[in-house]
Order: sequence, then C-alpha cells, then structure tokens
Amino acid sequence: MRYEPVIGLEIHAELRTKTKMFCFSANDPDEKHPNINICPVCMGHPGTLPVINENAVKKTIAVGLALEGDINRFSQFDRKNYFYPDLPKGYQISQYKHPIVTGGSLTLEESAQKEIRIQRVHLEEDTGRLIHDKKSGETLVDFNRAGIPLMELVTEPDFRTGEEVREFGESLQRILRYIGASDANMEKGEMRVEVNISLRPEGAKEFGTKVEVKNINSFKFAADAVDYEIKRQTEALERGEKIIQETRGWNEDKKMTVSQRSKEEAHDYRYFPHKQVFAIRPQELFLSRPSKRIPDIPIQASIRDWGVPCARRIHKKRNKNPADTP
Repeated sequence: MRYEPVIGLEIHAELRTKTKMFCFSANDPDEKHPNINICPVCMGHPGTLPVINENAVKKTIAVGLALEGDINRFSQFDRKNYFYPDLPKGYQISQYKHPIVTGGSLTLEESAQKEIRIQRVHLEEDTGRLIHDKKSGETLVDFNRAGIPLMELVTEPDFRTGEEVREFGESLQRILRYIGASDANMEKGEMRVEVNISLRPEGAKEFGTKVEVKNINSFKFAADAVDYEIKRQTEALERGEKIIQETRGWNEDKKMTVSQRSKEEAHDYRYFPHKQVFAIRPQELFLSRPSKRIPDIPIQASIRDWGVPCARRIHKKRNKNPADTP
C-alpha cells in the first residue's frame, strides 16, 4: 500500500518589542545575565495585573495583513493551564477561540506556486528557558524570556514534503523580518517550528494518527524530521503496527526523532477566558491607525497599504462570522 503524508505547521516567533507582553520588563534577547529582565507581573506573583502590549498586537495585525488574513472584530486572551518548570504562573496567557487573525495564505514560489493556507495567527507569552549544567548535573531556570510576546501561526495540513516545509519557513522568516515584526533568529530561539505529521493511504480522505515534532530550531532540521517521520511511520504501518499519537523531538546528532510524551489535546489544557486581561477589538485598533504602512514584501507585493484600502477589504471579508463577535 502507498501512503500520503499530511503535514501542518505551528510556528512561533518572538515579536520585536521594547517590553514584554503584559509588563514593562525589557524584551532583550541579547541579555546574557539570567533573571535580570523580570518583575512581579511576568513572574506571576499574587495580586499582579497584566496589561496588554499594544505594539505586539499591532505587529500581529501586520503579519495577518501581509499574509492576506482576516483581522477579527473581537479577540480574547485565555489561560492555557499546564505545569512546566520554566512557566512561572503555572499557566500561559494565550488565545484559543478568538485569535487576532484568521485565514490567509502564503504561496511557495519554488514548489510550483503551491498555496499554503493559514488557519490562524494568535498572540501569547513565551516561557522561560531551562539551562542544563552538565558538570553539576543540575537544571537551572532563566526567566528573562518568560513573558516575551510570542506570535503563533498555525497552517492548514497542506504540506506533503519536507522541502515544502523548509521553503515555507524560510519565506515566512523573510516576511517577518521585512515588515519588522520579528528578528526571527532561530539560533537565538526567536523562531521555532513544530511539525504535525500523519500518513494515510493514497486516495483516502480521513487523516491518520498525528505525531508532533516540537521545538525545531532550523528549517533544514524541520525538513529532515519530516523525511524521517515519513520513513518511520511508513515502515511501522507496513509491519502492521499502529501509530501512537505522541510528541517527539528531533535529535540532530542521531538524525532521528525521539519520543518525549503522549500528545495533549486542547481539553487537557483546560482553556478558559482570562478575566484579568481585557478583550480587544483588533480591527478597530487597525482602523485607528490609517496612516501606518506595510512595506512591499518580496513574495506577496500586492499587500501595499496598511491603511484605508486594506480597511475596506477587511470589512468585506469573513468578519460577518458570529464567532468573531462577543
């Protein structure tokens, strides 16, 4: 039996802002000293109140427009509940049902003008960073990164090869840099790729069991991870084995993915609206800045105006959806 890969991406990019997402601590990826750019808000101390970074919202809107997405009338922040040592609050402020941007696309110039659809672009806060000391065997936590504005872009499962994944990542990176949304330096962790991949019999419409490969810090590694997973899952299916829904990581030294944990579902995070963070109306925020412009971008130069013409187009698109209103 021949199998068809079905691949979707989740790409995180730290936004280029002066301060963090919900506080006035500095957003400085070049800070070498640990736990300097922190405050009671981003450390989750009791009684503190988060305040939305307006510039981070604007940059997310700019990304949505550059990808010809819909800027929604209503957007809401939620609590995403899970425990991890570098997550000081014990939950992450993210977005679930009401992102800032829905829809959009990016065309792969090298891959026969294939269009990759964008499902959503939403805004959240980054976690801290674990540092593993090999000499002492201890694991240390640096919270300088905790709370930095983090844009997450989710694609539809339109990819079929690792090469398409590489091209999409590189194209998106160029766009983010060109419009000034993010420096997107993967070696600094400012842009990270997560690959969701499943296999199904050729001609079938139903998806197979999804495997996620997380936190890949190179587009080449992402392509290699896709190629490895296609081979691994194909061989397992041919042996009559079932694919396990799980989260895996990419081991560059061994050129293979390794199992990390079972894959969480949305209900495992127990999302609920964050009552201390006000809901926002991104479309109104955009319309209040009619003179702001997005420069021409190399791949989709048709997105020229960050002002009134774009605003008219936004009104005509999918924002009539009742889900976009409170």
